[in-house]
Amino acid sequence: QPVRRLRPPFVRVTIWLLLSSLWVAFIVVAMGVRTDLGARLADTQWLVEQGATLLTGLMAAVAAFCAVVPGRPRWEHAMPLLPASLWLGVLVFGCYEAWATTGDLMAQFAPDWQCFPGIVVTGLGPAVLMVLMLRRGAPIAPRMSVALGALAASAIADFGLRLFHPQDVSIMVLVWQVGTVCLLSAVAGMSGRTILRWKLRSPLEA
Repeated sequence: QPVRRLRPPFVRVTIWLLLSSLWVAFIVVAMGVRTDLGARLADTQWLVEQGATLLTGLMAAVAAFCAVVPGRPRWEHAMPLLPASLWLGVLVFGCYEAWATTGDLMAQFAPDWQCFPGIVVTGLGPAVLMVLMLRRGAPIAPRMSVALGALAASAIADFGLRLFHPQDVSIMVLVWQVGTVCLLSAVAGMSGRTILRWKLRSPLEA
């Protein structure tokens, strides 16, 4: 049967981001914007972390949409690596600064059970939309496609989380927030063949 050609990946990312932003904004408003947001906006390190988080989500989304288009180069799957490295690098540097100042990095570490459900709820809308859009392509690498899509949704969710969840200690962000993003991406990737089922029909069935 004739099919409609997919829009270019960057166009699809723009559509995904605009719709996802509405969901994230709704969650942020519903939870209540953090009271110290003005001070955070004047903090260069916080801005770099947020910028790297957002860029990681965008590049992961581009890579996910590229992965469901046959014939595109595989190096596109690695597009999130650079912003993700910056994101991790800033957090690791923050951990080093805390250790150099106090001499006891783990003194700042404590359980934060709000991060996981916060990222899951904030990323629910972007994740569902991502799956629906990925299913319009050809999931020839379903695990990679879903893992990249989950990384995009969870990174965008973490960006939104930090607008209402006042947790900025580097070791806490690294373990609980980045850890949650990595866990969700890994679990989603392993479920890729189930999430993106693509049954090829043989010539005899056509």
